[in-house]
Amino acid sequence: MSYIIAGLGNPGEEYLNTRHNTGRIMIEHFRDAHDFPEWKEDKANKALVSKEKIGKESVILLEPNNFMNNSGKSLPPFVKTPKAAEKTVIIYDDIDLPLGTIKISYNRSSGGHNGVGSVIKALKTQEFIRVRVGVSKVSAKGTAKKPKGEEAVLKFLLGEFKKDEMLELKKIAKKVSLALEAIINEGREKAMGEFNRG
Repeated sequence: MSYIIAGLGNPGEEYLNTRHNTGRIMIEHFRDAHDFPEWKEDKANKALVSKEKIGKESVILLEPNNFMNNSGKSLPPFVKTPKAAEKTVIIYDDIDLPLGTIKISYNRSSGGHNGVGSVIKALKTQEFIRVRVGVSKVSAKGTAKKPKGEEAVLKFLLGEFKKDEMLELKKIAKKVSLALEAIINEGREKAMGEFNRG
C-alpha cells in the first residue's frame, strides 16, 4: 500500500508564495529533491499527482486543486480504507508554531485549520499523519508570535513570505524532506521521536 503525501494550499499564481501555501511549497521541494516525475493533472479528482518509489515504498504525491477549505475533497479516491488513512501524510502551515519549526503528529483534531478540517471530514477519520510547518513570527522567547483576531490571522496567512522568510523556508524544506523520508522508511513513531525533540 502506497504512502499518500498531500501538500495543502491554494491553487493559482497569486497564492504561490503565501504562508497558507506552505504545504504546497514543501511538497514541491520534496518532489524535486527525490526526482519524482512532473505533475499529472487528475481532472476528475481536482488534484496534481506524481508517483515514485522511495526505498521499497511506493509514494503518491498530491496537490489538491481545490481551495484550502475544500482540499480534503481530492483525497477519498486515493485513500479508500482506514489502513490507507494511517499511511497518509498531510503537510500544512501552522500558525501556532514559529517559522523554522516543524512538528509531526497523528490522530489529532484540526486545531482550527480549515484545510485539515476538510481532510478529516472527507476521510471520515482523523487517524492520519500531519507534518505541521510553523509560519508565525518568532517572539523573543522563541515561541510563535501570531496575529490576534480572525481578520488579522487571515490577512497574515494570505500574505507573502518576505525574502528572509523564504530563505528560512528553504532550510525548513530540507528538514521536512528528511522527516518525510523518516516516516516512509522508519514509520511515524520513530519519525516523531526524531523530529519533535526540542
